[in-house]
Amino acid sequence: MSVNVGLPRDITWRGETVHTGIWKAPVRGRRMARRLNIDGDGQGDLAGHGGEQRAVMVYQMDSYHYWEGCLSRNDFTFGQFGENLTIEGLPDDEVCIGDRYRIGGALFEVTQPRVTCYRVGIRTDEPQMAALLVSHHRPGFYFRVLEEGEIGAGDEIRKVADGPEHMSVTEIDALLYLPGHTRGQLERSLRIPALSPGWKSSLQALIDQEASGASGKGNAGLTATAGPPPAWSGFRSLRVARVDRESANVVSLSLEASDMSSLPASLPGQFLVLRLRIKPEAPTILRNYSMSGEPGARTYRVSVKREIQGVASTFLHNHVTVGDIFDVSAPRGSFTLRPGEEPVVLLSAGIGATPVLAMLHALVSAGSPRQVWWLYGAHNRNDHPFAKESRELLKALARSRSYIAYSKPSPEDRLGEDYDGPGHLSVPLLDRLGVPRNADFYLCGPTPFLSSFTAGLKAWGVAGSQLHTEIFGPEAPITPGIAARQRRAPHLPPSPAGSGSLITFIRSGITAPWNPEYKNLLEFAEACDVPVKWSCRTGVCHTCESVLIEGAVAYQPDPLEMPAQGNVLICCSRPLKNVDIDL
Repeated sequence: MSVNVGLPRDITWRGETVHTGIWKAPVRGRRMARRLNIDGDGQGDLAGHGGEQRAVMVYQMDSYHYWEGCLSRNDFTFGQFGENLTIEGLPDDEVCIGDRYRIGGALFEVTQPRVTCYRVGIRTDEPQMAALLVSHHRPGFYFRVLEEGEIGAGDEIRKVADGPEHMSVTEIDALLYLPGHTRGQLERSLRIPALSPGWKSSLQALIDQEASGASGKGNAGLTATAGPPPAWSGFRSLRVARVDRESANVVSLSLEASDMSSLPASLPGQFLVLRLRIKPEAPTILRNYSMSGEPGARTYRVSVKREIQGVASTFLHNHVTVGDIFDVSAPRGSFTLRPGEEPVVLLSAGIGATPVLAMLHALVSAGSPRQVWWLYGAHNRNDHPFAKESRELLKALARSRSYIAYSKPSPEDRLGEDYDGPGHLSVPLLDRLGVPRNADFYLCGPTPFLSSFTAGLKAWGVAGSQLHTEIFGPEAPITPGIAARQRRAPHLPPSPAGSGSLITFIRSGITAPWNPEYKNLLEFAEACDVPVKWSCRTGVCHTCESVLIEGAVAYQPDPLEMPAQGNVLICCSRPLKNVDIDL
């Protein structure tokens, strides 16, 4: 019916600049369909759209008519849903992944359903459009260009091959975004060669989740925060059983149940949130600290670095004694040691050693036969926590290797005993040491350390699926299409102040009363410049799924699939009472 193209442009939306190619307009005459797009077309966000697997977007006239009726609209124009080809026929519930079609001089193959995102809502002036496309089973689909050629409005669409497994666009879309799929459907989908690698990876994650017995606990195909539910909701009282000095600026606190009962087992790499009252007259503050001890031990151990002007860390270093009682969350977090047979690289700097030390404990406890690399960077021996502990653990592993780098060794530091070399850890150093590229890499440390190492390891040939990172403090935001700007430090929301439930963004150190002028917790977080992650903003993609430490929310609209127990989708939720979120 129409061939639509458009180059990316900048638009203003909610005070932000969005770079997007969602604006498509019909063209006259014929255009070349090429491997990456149609001549004159482009995509603004290549992470979510475009590329060989998503070269040409297709949407049907029947769906146009459907939405006109549902939304009482009559103002749609060709290209309004961001499609390159507006077609007659080929409904989503009949077109199958892998089907091939000849149009004009080009040959196309169906690769995946549309990727849902907020920009289709901007283009259609319907904020809920991303969710509606999925819930009403009318997403549209992408073509891969197998043979380049000219196409034009009026061309006949001729089917030349059926996709194996005969799984429709609607069925594949529902497998990822909606509950109720079966393992058989998931396994069939992975047997379709044409299905894009991204979708295969997500659907494989759902299979792995089911195999691990974690089905019904969130959607692992959409979010890394899905995992086992917390052992308890909110906070419980734990007693300080031990206080150990690990280095000049690191102290460890071992916590036990006040009644001496067993604590639920944690996963290696998880963290605890402590609710602290620094002064009797002051409000409580929340801080999360990685667990550094052996998973399954009678106590939970957290290790805390004294930060300059750090109110909580200074209090824990100077005033905590054995017998003190703290309110503590259940172990949380998805930065955990994965099972497998591949080599393990535990790579950290500074206080980043804490979660990977828990992983090292777990490998020793299990008598792991895996090759284990312990790579750590510190300033000098005085700033090197867990030195003796980590050496003893590594001796217990049959296939362990270690390298310690001191960036500022002191004259009394002994080369070959305290540390293995001066300077910083780096990818070229890993290469010289013979660290295997096929290993699972677990990285934790300061943000610059993580950013440079992650990029370096990928350039070195390490697959993204093998890289696992944990950052202390706010994580990097995901705001697709939003123009880069200087990030402000998290702050209280602009006036007028709210009077509702208290909202605490734990990693950002912000607590503020809820203001019902905001539609959801995502908008409230954005008003505080808290780094957030999102894509659809309507409860579909789960990009915004966050750990809910305490509190309760109401959803509006209801998400298409609920988050994991103990988590929250901030893009479509409002607080029912005080809420503590790991953001």
